[in-house]
Amino acid sequence: MLKLIQTKILLAILAALAVLASAAIYQQYEAHKAAVLRDQQQQRDEQFRRQVEQNKRQHNSAAGKEGNIWRSYVP
Repeated sequence: MLKLIQTKILLAILAALAVLASAAIYQQYEAHKAAVLRDQQQQRDEQFRRQVEQNKRQHNSAAGKEGNIWRSYVP
């Protein structure tokens, strides 16, 4: 009877350890997934920022040259 109780206690301890190990593995998996998503978001943000800067330079270039055109215009 004592051996049966010890076996049940041992199985319960092993089950608890298995639950703890699986929780730790899942937490690492979720942390890795979050890191990958964060990196992808940073890349998209950087690409968007570069595109905005490029558009800003493109649109401002015409306005910057406008004064030179009118200065050289002789009626």
